[in-house]
Formats: sequence, structure tokens, C-alpha cells
Amino acid sequence: MDQLLELSASELVRRMRRGELSSLELTQAHLGQISAVNAALNAVVTVDEERALREALAADERQAAGRPTGLLHGLPMTHKDTHDVAGMRTTHGSPLFVENVPERDDPVVARLRAAGVISSGKSNVPEFAAGSHTFNEVFGATGNPYDPTRSAGGSSGGVAAAIASRCQPLGEGSDMGGSLRNPACWCNIVGFRPSHGLLPGAPPHSVESWLGRSGPMARTVEDIALFMRAAVAGTPELPGTPFLTPERFALTGREPHTQDLRGVRIGVTVDHGADIPVEPAMREALDRAVAVFEELGADVVESRHDFSAADEIFHVVRALDFAGALGGLVREHRAQIKPEVVWNVEEGLALSAERILDARALLAELRRATRACFSEVDLLLSPGAQLTPFEGSQRWPSTVDGRPMSTYLEWMRSASVLSAAGVPTIALPAGFDPGGLPTGIQLSADHLRDPWLLEYAWAYERATGWSSVAPGMLNS
Repeated sequence: MDQLLELSASELVRRMRRGELSSLELTQAHLGQISAVNAALNAVVTVDEERALREALAADERQAAGRPTGLLHGLPMTHKDTHDVAGMRTTHGSPLFVENVPERDDPVVARLRAAGVISSGKSNVPEFAAGSHTFNEVFGATGNPYDPTRSAGGSSGGVAAAIASRCQPLGEGSDMGGSLRNPACWCNIVGFRPSHGLLPGAPPHSVESWLGRSGPMARTVEDIALFMRAAVAGTPELPGTPFLTPERFALTGREPHTQDLRGVRIGVTVDHGADIPVEPAMREALDRAVAVFEELGADVVESRHDFSAADEIFHVVRALDFAGALGGLVREHRAQIKPEVVWNVEEGLALSAERILDARALLAELRRATRACFSEVDLLLSPGAQLTPFEGSQRWPSTVDGRPMSTYLEWMRSASVLSAAGVPTIALPAGFDPGGLPTGIQLSADHLRDPWLLEYAWAYERATGWSSVAPGMLNS
């Protein structure tokens, strides 16, 4: 493996700015690594080598001519296959879209490209990004870099596997019920679900559609912050977001001091008061994280918040979003769409007005519970997932900690309750289970406290070495 690929996006961009590295050289290494590992992982499903090399050469010429360059100048990246890239196939993991070539970039992709990103291809997704296991009828399943027979998570599983296997240092994903966080935990990388309105969603974008979010994935918190600086732009229709300017996401190490978290209050929970089953390996990961924060001086206490209303809110809002986005496709092409998507759409179409109104009342209750929680603590620490990566041949795990799972969503509740709560949440590595599979934790803050959350996450990351442990497949 080219040693360039072990470097962070931040360091690579610094070297390119200093003229020590060309975008062409880096892009060639990026394409070479995809060629070397992708047969075992199936993380990248479309590669446009000619386009990537052409864009890299243009980036080098731009810099040589002294023309302005963006924060991500010359950085090669594949994009999630549910995110449109103009002139590049976007399948959504669906047989219905195998020939789909969009004419324009999705807004988040447009911001990345405006910041200097080189677009080289697309990463695998579950069909229509439904579920936290990346498989579809078009390309098959994506393997976990730490054990290719296991799931990489989803729906941003292809992005996560590409980052963990050193194909790229940084990428964009999306998250409705854990799609940035589960794969991050399972691939030993970082995934960040930001506050609503900081990053654009896919069109048609509506400020009322708040459950799904775009967000970054990387191997370091510094790179997450770099992504936010390049892509964030507050939504004017949402009060509070415009004040979180890109400059706010520059990590300083001053707030808090990166070696001293005295005075920082951290509430720890296994189940958010919602009776969520969590297997022992993820409980042990949470214990390891608690020890790290205590060593840094934080005041770690048991949180007694109750987010049990989140389950019904998540189910109703997700079902409505699925019915609105995919209802027409299901009506016309039901036999060509996976049963989990059909079920979720039909759940949305069957919702009564009474149940929708009840969910709105529950949302108000959950928001009060969230405010109460963060009036007592600065951060909320919880398991990154309910179990370690399961066999890739499964559609979803049938049990978690001995309890049966009745739907493809039920085993994702440790993440989806935080989606419903609407708080910014970052998934971070937390060591490995006895079999060498990655584990992770989630760290959450109050709404619009995103820059401060990244500072705390950076402190945690610097106190551990877990994120630097590369998959064994890279040494074979």
C-alpha cells in the first residue's frame, strides 16, 4: 500500500498546498488502492479513472497558475451512490436506476467539489439507503475491512469500508437511523451526524424533512472538522444555523484543553431509558470509553434521561418520509423493490391522522426530555451500536442480546433514538472485541453545539490509539 494513503485528509491537503505532493500523484495512489482491495470488499461500485485523472491534472494546473483553491483542493473521493454526481452513474442500489446518469450534483456533492474534491467514483449502498447493512441486487454486499465476511454496516457502508481500507481519507454519507454511525463503529472510523440545517440534504430539500441528514466520515476528528469547514452553510429558514459559520469548525484545542476535561459533565447511558438490548462487546466498549474520559478528568455520571418516546417518533416520521419519497416507485415497480422498502412505504401510507398527531405530541415531549438532559450534562455517551458486525449473508440480525428482532430497523435503536432526539452525534472508535472486530461509542451534544462536540471528540481521540489500527487485510 502506498504510504500516502495512511495520511489524513488534513495532512494531504497541507502537503499539496506546500507543493510537496501533486493531486495527480495522490489520485493515482487512490485509484491503485481501490484496485488492490475492492475485489475483497466491494466497497466502490463505479470508478471513473479517466475523469479523476483529468480533474486531478486540472487541480495541479490551477495551483501552479496561482489561481484560488478550496479547502479540499486536489483530494480524491468516491461519493455515496445515493448522492448525484453530474455525469456519473448513480444507481441508489436499485435495478430501476442502473442506467441513471444525473445532470447535476446533489447540493452536498456540489459543495465538496467547489472546495476542490476530485470525484473518482461511487460507493456501495443498500437499496435506496434502506437499512444498516450494505447489500443490493445490483452490486451485492460490501464486506467489512476487518473481516470481509462480516457487514460493513450501512447505509453509508461503502464509504466506511473505503475509508477504513485506506482508499480515501474522507467521504460524505447520510444518516436517517444510524447510517453514518453504525458503519463508522463497525469499520473503526469516525462518523458525524450534524445538527439539522448545517449541511444540505438531497433535493428536493425541505426544511420540514428533518430526520435524514448528510454528514462526513473520516479516520480522524480533524478531518471531520475540515469537511464541515468546507461544506457547512447554515440554512436561513432555520433559526440559529447561520451563526455556525465554517470558521466555527476550526479545532483549537482550547475548548476544552485537549488533555484536561475537568469540569466537563458527561452522562453515560446504555439504553436511553428505552429498554434497548445491547450485547456485551458494545457494553465493554462503553466501559472503555468511560475510563478514557475519567482519565481526562471529566465528571462521568449515569444519565437517567428517558428517550423512550423516540421509537414511535422515528417509526412515524421515517414511514412518512419513505412514503413521500418512494411511494410512486413502489406503486409502479413493487416487484423490483426490496421487501423492506415496500414495507416501510406501506407503513407510511397506512398511518392514520390520529397516529401522526400523537407522534407530533410525543416529539414535543421528547424535545423537553432532551433539553432537560442537556441542562444536567454537557455530553451524552452511549454505545455506538447494539452489536458487533454480523455475518454479511444475513439481511439483518435476528436477535440482539438474546432478544428477537421483528423488523430490519429494530436492531438500530441505539442510533435511531438519537436521530429522533435531533441532537448532533459523533461515532468514535472504542477498541476491538476478542475476535478483532471494531466497536464504537456515540457522543452527543445539545442541538447546534456541533463545534464544541467536535472539540470534545478530538480530546477523546487523542487520548486513544484505536483509530490508527488498520485492517489486517492491508498487511497481507
